[in-house]
Formats: sequence, structure tokens, C-alpha cells
Amino acid sequence: GTLMDSRACVRMAAAAWASGFLNAALHTANTFSIPLCQGNTMDQFFCEIPQILKLSCSDSYLREVGLIVVSACLFFGCFVFIVLSYVQIFTAVLRIPSEQGQHKAFSMCLPHLAVVSLFVSTGLFAYLKPPSLSSPPLDLVVAVMYSVMP
Repeated sequence: GTLMDSRACVRMAAAAWASGFLNAALHTANTFSIPLCQGNTMDQFFCEIPQILKLSCSDSYLREVGLIVVSACLFFGCFVFIVLSYVQIFTAVLRIPSEQGQHKAFSMCLPHLAVVSLFVSTGLFAYLKPPSLSSPPLDLVVAVMYSVMP
């Protein structure tokens, strides 16, 4: 109750929803403005931006770089917020006097941290890997890893 009141909770939820909506709206608008000249079939479970760009016949490099910069800023802001939140959580947990209480608190936090780490690491690999490593089976496995597994 001392770290998180209802106002802080509403602000954080609103920031998460707003940043997610902004990112999705920008990518959706860009995707619908790209002409596809190589058909519309891709070897993925869902429409991934790198896969859609492979089907494009226009040079959308500058638009995509702009979207990547906006997405990177949103990601970095969220990442910093998550790290700062975990620093506060771990600091509070280490202040718990009993070892059993600390163990119980860590057992609640560590699975979430593992899922966040899996999501972030596979997402970064999916979007930042060099094109020379790109292959349809690998792209499919990585997409499942960061979208279904967490």
C-alpha cells in the first residue's frame, strides 16, 4: 500500500495501454499502406512485420526505420520501468526479516521475471537478428517462443 496506491495503479495501466495502442496503431497504419506484390501468403502463424516487409514491392525503408525508432523508445521506456520496479520489489523483499517470508516473496516474483526475460530476449532476437540468420523454420520457432510461450 505504501508503494502503490490506486492512483499509481491507474497511471501505470493507462501508460501501458496508451503505449501499446500507439505502437499498434503506427504499425497497423504502416502495414496497410504498403503495396504487396509477392502475394499475401507467409509462413507464419500471424502477420509479423518482417514477414510482411518481405512481401512488399516498395522501398519502405525510411518509414520502417521511423517506426523502429518509435518502437525502440517505447520498449526502452517500458524496460527501464520494469527494471526499476524489480529493484524496488527486491529491495522490499530483502527487508523482510524472516527467511521464509523472503522465500515466499521471491517464489512469487521469479516466475514473472523468467517470463519477462523469455519474452524480451526472444523478441529482441526476432527483430534484431541479421538477415543472414533468417530462415522460415527459425522465424517460426522464434515467433512461437516470444508470442505463445510467455
